[in-house]
Amino acid sequence: MSETEPTEPKAPEVGGEDDAVAAESGSSSKAGDSEVPIPHAVQIVSVGTEEDQYAFTFHEDTLRDVLSKVPPGWKVSVVSVVGAFRTGKSFLLSWFLRYLKLHGSTEPGANAGGDTDGDGAVDDDEAEAWYAKFATLGQHDGFDWRGGAERNTTGIWIWNEPHFLHRANPATGDDEDVAVILVDTQGMFDNETTMSLTASIFGLSTLLSSYQIYNVDKRIQEDNLQQLALFSEYGRMALQNDEKDGSKKVDSKTDASTCKPFQHIEFLVRDWQNFDEEEDLDKMEVEMEEYLEKVIAERDAIDLKETRDQISSCFENVTCFMMTHPGFGVTKKNYTGDVSVVDPTFLRLLDRYCERVFNRGDNLIPKAIRGRELTAAELGAYIKAYAEMFESGARFPEAATMLEATANANNSNATNLTVHEYKEKMDRIAGPNVSSFLKPDELEEMHRRAVQECLEHFEDIATFGPERGIETARENTLRSISEDFELYQKLNESRNPLAGLEIYLIPMTIAAVSIVLRWVADSTCSGWSSTCRAGSEFLSHVYAVVFFFMIIVASTKAKQIKDLLKRLMTAFEALAGGSKDKRD
Repeated sequence: MSETEPTEPKAPEVGGEDDAVAAESGSSSKAGDSEVPIPHAVQIVSVGTEEDQYAFTFHEDTLRDVLSKVPPGWKVSVVSVVGAFRTGKSFLLSWFLRYLKLHGSTEPGANAGGDTDGDGAVDDDEAEAWYAKFATLGQHDGFDWRGGAERNTTGIWIWNEPHFLHRANPATGDDEDVAVILVDTQGMFDNETTMSLTASIFGLSTLLSSYQIYNVDKRIQEDNLQQLALFSEYGRMALQNDEKDGSKKVDSKTDASTCKPFQHIEFLVRDWQNFDEEEDLDKMEVEMEEYLEKVIAERDAIDLKETRDQISSCFENVTCFMMTHPGFGVTKKNYTGDVSVVDPTFLRLLDRYCERVFNRGDNLIPKAIRGRELTAAELGAYIKAYAEMFESGARFPEAATMLEATANANNSNATNLTVHEYKEKMDRIAGPNVSSFLKPDELEEMHRRAVQECLEHFEDIATFGPERGIETARENTLRSISEDFELYQKLNESRNPLAGLEIYLIPMTIAAVSIVLRWVADSTCSGWSSTCRAGSEFLSHVYAVVFFFMIIVASTKAKQIKDLLKRLMTAFEALAGGSKDKRD
């Protein structure tokens, strides 16, 4: 099918003519005297440089700007669409944006908008369906698309404004908000892109996705399965290398799905013409399931069997959905998005599909690595690690490199989270805001317990990759904790009531000894002895010097002396309290 396919996204038009004019001049519109940014697609991976037309360039700052809009600690669901060029990927994503605009929110924690009862389905008593609320889709009102046969989108693009949807956590049953990020990819097999570059684009999209949609035309053909198996091959190899390394054995009691590198792949068959029943959506979905079962059923031929085994070993879930032709008016080159010319059956299936992807059951799943769901910050670290491997589309990344990148990112997150947890614990014990002094052995014991608890957390996270890499990360974690503990020791010592007393005690002791010795000399020596007189005068000079020294110190360090007196009082009270406890 060739109804629509993207141009490189510009600032989208949102709502009306004023926004359309603003979009033509930039990515912001004016509200009064202030400029309001208009949501639009941004490129996180571009392809080609002056030196190498197949080189990958990862735009880390762009990705960071998008993920920074997700509150800390919130999980992220990444929905991406891949497939051959000219098959309507961006057209579909633009409909997704329309759906999310009505059923979700762009403000964290805000109530979801829209006109549904929470399950994503259209209520029976509604005057019109959500897709009928738009007169036109707009070629620039979302991921840009246009009719025709030429490809325009290159690299990987994401929508710069996350949407937030409410869901019930399947594991705990608790309600939570999940950020949804939409990803568009360069079309495959466009006569301009090498196989290696195509594999790299598909592979990177698969790695960052929690729900990946593989857009295929009219039916799932054997070459679609072979391409998917090829592009996911390094995932299977990475898993095998992990097991061969012997660092982490999978517990036989663990669900097999936790061992698979990727989460959800869905074949979206476009322009399907073979539904037996086009009025009952439930029956149509049953037909979809039956069709997929036939396609991926085990085969006797070795190559066919291996292809299906490969896909099954790499993805936790493999599903299928089918959509009818959108109408021949949509496929025309001059089509600009008029919703009225779209086939009604296509729109009904589109509504059901949006419900399926975003609001039905467990489909809205956050991105996870080895079964552990990621926050936005952690997801950014993984995407950066993966993208940096694709230095050039001229070569396919080795599976060992992929394993190493995944393990390094995971170990880095484990170290950061563990050190952060340790600091939180120690801040409550001996941090800057603590005023009480702890005995060194007490502080040491509390430090030891905190380290033990934090390392247990580290072991729960650092479960992927070679043991030597995990051990190195553990050593780095302990090194950081040790450095932090030195700071906590210094902070605690600064609160020691006896600290600094030697500056005053030593001169005062010398003065006291001098006074006693002079009194002894004056009492025991005869008045005519010149030696006694000289000794007495020397001792008087000693405590006189000490006296003037103490005056000088007192005049220059009044605040310190005030603090000293407080410390002496505190020390006295502590000693008195200790003696009282012993008597009790």
